[in-house]
Amino acid sequence: MPSQNAIPPGSSENNAQETYTLDFSPPESLTRPLWKSLLGNLRDKFSPETLPPLVLTSRPVDTGMLAGDLLSMPWYRTIFTNLGDVISPETLPALQLESRPVELGELIGDQLNHMWWTSLLRSLADAAAPERQTPLQLTSMPADPGFTPGFLLLVHWSSVISGPKALLPAKPKLTYAGLSRTNIPDAKPQVDPGELEFIQGLEIDLKRDLRRSRFRRRIWFTLATAQVALLVAGFFWK
Repeated sequence: MPSQNAIPPGSSENNAQETYTLDFSPPESLTRPLWKSLLGNLRDKFSPETLPPLVLTSRPVDTGMLAGDLLSMPWYRTIFTNLGDVISPETLPALQLESRPVELGELIGDQLNHMWWTSLLRSLADAAAPERQTPLQLTSMPADPGFTPGFLLLVHWSSVISGPKALLPAKPKLTYAGLSRTNIPDAKPQVDPGELEFIQGLEIDLKRDLRRSRFRRRIWFTLATAQVALLVAGFFWK
């Protein structure tokens, strides 16, 4: 007598079990002979298999020529392509932005390419007539300290420390019985001659480096002053 839980051979559940059976055996191409693989490659080359049209579920994006095709092009074609892009560049459609653009001002690379005196003039202009910015739009509420409006009281850091306060014992005072300060001879420290010579050498090198740095600073200040004077003179005598 058959069981009530038995699945008939032609049922849909049995077909689903047979369809999703995992097969971990190696692919057939590993055991295919060499001549069969060669014939299959020749057939795919001269008479490739006709596949149905590809059904896309997303909007295609034109990425241009692939990197492999660019590398396989001869060198003279790349030269002609670059000349064509310079003489008559391709007219591209308008860029469709999906996010709100944010004004970042001048890029860092462009700022580094400017001369040093342009940044100096820009700093002077900002100090004399600063640019008026739009009011800042805050997306969070200001914090309420809970005290009187207009005043913010901060407690001292020592009053918020948790734990017992430890007091260090006082240092004991040394007393000398029967000895006075005049009876103790003054011991002069003994300096090693080699260490003394080493310290003197360091002092000489430091003084020499300081003299050279002051000389270089005067030269750079003179050159900077002369360059600023030439620029200012060029503005008035054009």
